[in-house]
Amino acid sequence: MENHTKFVTRGYSSEKIREKLIDVLGQSKTGLTGVEISEKLKINRVTMSKYLQVFAGEGLIKQKNMGSVNLWFIEEGADKLSFPADFFQVKNKYLEYVIAGSIPEAHTLIRTSLHSGATPTKIIGEVIIPAIKAIENSYDSGKMGKSEKNFFDEIISSSISLIGLSEEEINPKKNVVILATDYQNALLAQATSAALRTGKWKVSLLGDMSSAIDVMFDIDLQRFLNKIWPKRDGIMIIVIFSSKEGEIKFFSQAVDSSKGKSGKNFHIALCTEIAKKTKTNADFVSDDVEALLQWCQTVFESYQNQ
Repeated sequence: MENHTKFVTRGYSSEKIREKLIDVLGQSKTGLTGVEISEKLKINRVTMSKYLQVFAGEGLIKQKNMGSVNLWFIEEGADKLSFPADFFQVKNKYLEYVIAGSIPEAHTLIRTSLHSGATPTKIIGEVIIPAIKAIENSYDSGKMGKSEKNFFDEIISSSISLIGLSEEEINPKKNVVILATDYQNALLAQATSAALRTGKWKVSLLGDMSSAIDVMFDIDLQRFLNKIWPKRDGIMIIVIFSSKEGEIKFFSQAVDSSKGKSGKNFHIALCTEIAKKTKTNADFVSDDVEALLQWCQTVFESYQNQ
């Protein structure tokens, strides 16, 4: 009992326990019992049992019944990673899992990356977005059909949701509305939304708004802004994802009409490759999501320094 108390009070963080667990299970091809794991990590059995259940729920490990013995195994993809050095490895592995339709492995890799110290923003920029663009390019070049693309997109979408689960306390002065003008850009909008949420932004994700292209959209948007940003506290950024010139023009003009009613702390950002050909009043124009995320933070810091 004295030894168990000593182990409990060693002060390991859950991240450290997770790292050590991945280490010991990764070295075992035949699996380990809960008792063996407890002894190797020097943590008492009751506490270790609770952690094992938590990590199993996260998809990092799995349990198999081998006769009268329950053994724990590491899920495929839950390797010990080190960042930023391993981003290239994770990027390639993740795309392989997506294309193979290996949903558990793809999810486990994202979870493991988060637990290994990779920031959500970097996972979005270095892993998720390259996968979105790779699938899009394969579809555009005729290497896959619509059904296959939608299946892969759904795997990526569920991976983004895992990143969004790591939300921190929201700052009510950091407001952003994100929309896509077409289905093609909806995943990029979702990915950006997840990254901003981890930065304490209050995000309103509208998704694919192609069905909203009508003469009433500017009024509809103004009503929505009045509901989610009634006191005009802090800043509001409207981010538009698009790849079509006509849609860029329509939505940017509709949003611009709200800008005059909302004051100097209202900003418009376009995330697109073709905006240079389109005259807009946007405050930010680029197809670089990481640059967009940095710009949003810079805008907020400038507001704070007013």
